[in-house]
Amino acid sequence: MRLRSVVLFCCLVLSAVLGAAPQAAAPAEDYSGMYSFLKDGEFIQITIEEKGAVSGFISRFGDSGTDKGSFLDQFFKSGKTDGSKLIFTTENVHGVWFTFEGNFERGPGKKPEDDAYFVVRGTLTRFTSDAEKKTVSQERQVEFKSFPRDTSPPQ
Repeated sequence: MRLRSVVLFCCLVLSAVLGAAPQAAAPAEDYSGMYSFLKDGEFIQITIEEKGAVSGFISRFGDSGTDKGSFLDQFFKSGKTDGSKLIFTTENVHGVWFTFEGNFERGPGKKPEDDAYFVVRGTLTRFTSDAEKKTVSQERQVEFKSFPRDTSPPQ
């Protein structure tokens, strides 16, 4: 009888300790990676950093008279994320820059090594500035699909 009481007491103490232990939060999704951009061959590199900071760049084909067909990299001037929300602004390259506001979502890919495991949906605004410093903006709804991730273990 006394042994049963001691065992019962130990079980209660153990369950109280385990119940009071802080539960590990589910890890946030790591949305960092490469995503498609507007045309075939163009992409966005997104890197999620500490405290919601975001860095990255857009690699795209130039489309103005002086850079038509050239590959251009436009680095993020600023970027942040809050959970699945993403906002960024790129640097101005040859009179063109972009802003984006949208969300990361799970896509149709079943595994991280599949195309479109994540998608980024939102509003992309393209700004162009001419020689007279007149700025024009064009807004459009976009969906950028993640490229397959390399999930093989390091050698």
